[in-house]
Amino acid sequence: MADTVSSRKSAKVATKAAKTSLAGASGPKLLSGGNPQIAKGYGDAPVQAYIAAMTDWKSDVGRRIDALIAQAVPDVSKAVKWNSPFYGVEGQGWFLSFHCFAKYIKVAFFRGTSLQPEPPGASKQKDVRYLDIYENDGFDEDRFSDWVRQASQLPGERM
Repeated sequence: MADTVSSRKSAKVATKAAKTSLAGASGPKLLSGGNPQIAKGYGDAPVQAYIAAMTDWKSDVGRRIDALIAQAVPDVSKAVKWNSPFYGVEGQGWFLSFHCFAKYIKVAFFRGTSLQPEPPGASKQKDVRYLDIYENDGFDEDRFSDWVRQASQLPGERM
């Protein structure tokens, strides 16, 4: 009897491991709007996993956003929190995050009202401003890089 119970447990463990392996092979789960579900983590690796899991044109734009941020702030800190990449400066906090929606990428500048000129998207949060990037609109990389430099010099958010 003990051998039968042990065999059943072994079979269940093997089945669960196989399902987990298959799920991992298909890539990260996409949440509503196509936002990748990536485990919370600090450093470049989880951010790169998030960007790789972004669908269609969003992945290319995500790589470009990441490269522009790294170029503007060479010592930038990175993390994935709440299924979104975050960028900050050690000791100052987070200054920017982005998130995928069905038809666009929303970039949040946490102290956006202090940027000149302010990013165009208003927020219910008093200091936050947004930049929405759509597939065929492109975005002004020079303006974006300038906002990133400005934002990185402001006190960041502690999250």
